[in-house]
Amino acid sequence: MGPKGWEAIRRIKGVGSLFAALVLLNACGRSDIPARLPGGDPERGRIAFQQYACATCHIIPGIVGAKGLAGPPLTAWANRLYIAGVLPNTPDDLVLWLQDPPRISPGTAMPDLGVTERDAWDMASYLFRLK
Repeated sequence: MGPKGWEAIRRIKGVGSLFAALVLLNACGRSDIPARLPGGDPERGRIAFQQYACATCHIIPGIVGAKGLAGPPLTAWANRLYIAGVLPNTPDDLVLWLQDPPRISPGTAMPDLGVTERDAWDMASYLFRLK
């Protein structure tokens, strides 16, 4: 095999190592999110998901009837890196998103449902328990 062949193999191995590292990082889950968010109550969040009819568009573990397919499933939320592909998945950014999605991402299919700040913190607290 010539030098170009070995270089191609080295590049493939490098990509493979990067892919393996990303898979392992994702499998480990995020450790930067506390088990309970200050200012949020996951039980009130569960109720808020029902009150705002989020089940109409999303699959949400633990929410009765949450089998909607219009929006993405909200499973394993705590392990996600981004919200709607535009914001880092942090509690603060999730609260902003829940309160006014079109302001964050104009043209999004997710409507502004008038979620209050308190409800948004409760909903975020619920979602970040989903690993």
